[in-house]
Amino acid sequence: MSQLTVKRVYDSPAPSDGMRILVDRLWPRGIAKDRIDLWLKEIAPSDTLRHEFHGHPDRWDEFRAAYAAELGTAPAQAAVATLDEKLKEGPVTLLYAAKDEHRNNAEALRLWLQERSISTKTA
Repeated sequence: MSQLTVKRVYDSPAPSDGMRILVDRLWPRGIAKDRIDLWLKEIAPSDTLRHEFHGHPDRWDEFRAAYAAELGTAPAQAAVATLDEKLKEGPVTLLYAAKDEHRNNAEALRLWLQERSISTKTA
């Protein structure tokens, strides 16, 4: 797997970002389309999940588990397949708009992808 990083969409783009992929369900305010290469909204947590855990950083593990379950749905799996293809092509940066730099859906997705990669190597 190529280099995978996570970055807040409001941070300045850098050449090392590679393909910049927005993984939020909503387009971030004030962000021009030319700052994002691809928008995979189907890979983002559902509105229900997003609302349920917004403002509850203490429920991070619960959020990650619920989000992992959603990533198993057909629309999310199609977006995961697209992301996998982009990762084969080079560096990818997952973009998110949340203020919390450590507990957000892009970081949860990165961890899920990492765990999936480890489990497929050991299987």
